[in-house]
Amino acid sequence: MSIIDKSQLLGFRNQTRTFSKGLNGSLNEFSNESRVGKVTIFLSHKHNERTELDAAIQFLKRMNVNVYVDWLDGDMPKNTSGKTASRIKSKIKENRKFIFLATEGAINSKWCNWELGIGDTHKYINHIALMPVKEDYKGYTGNEYLQIYPTIEFIRRFTVQRKIGGYFDEGYYVVSPIEIGEARSYTKLDNWLSN
Repeated sequence: MSIIDKSQLLGFRNQTRTFSKGLNGSLNEFSNESRVGKVTIFLSHKHNERTELDAAIQFLKRMNVNVYVDWLDGDMPKNTSGKTASRIKSKIKENRKFIFLATEGAINSKWCNWELGIGDTHKYINHIALMPVKEDYKGYTGNEYLQIYPTIEFIRRFTVQRKIGGYFDEGYYVVSPIEIGEARSYTKLDNWLSN
């Protein structure tokens, strides 16, 4: 699994801003954007990792999508309860895509793993992807179940060869999980988001 470096992800926050604003201001601005005609994504994330969340939203917004974030939903119950779980479950089903912002904190979160299970049930395999993010490029150990999901990866120029010859263009791709005896498939992220 190719892991997106945390500093690389956080760089998207700065690339898309024309002026400086606080994290809460940025997230509130995002929640007020138009959703008309956009592909919808349920973004599973660890709630206290708002900087990473903001960066992931800025990254995805470049592809003209609508990202659903549960705690920005005004209809979400104020206190966590069974109603919270029901609402999250319905939102995962309702949104076209499911992306798991796979930080170490999210991987260790009971809620995020529960959401991944719901996403697995309703989006597997064509509409679910992990966005693995770490502060270093070491793999995740003890969470081998993550290997069955497609991942969002940055492919550098001249590093991955096509079956028909030549190399993939540099950019972000959704990469299929490794299956025994099968080659991995690569779909440009913007193409994956549009189907």
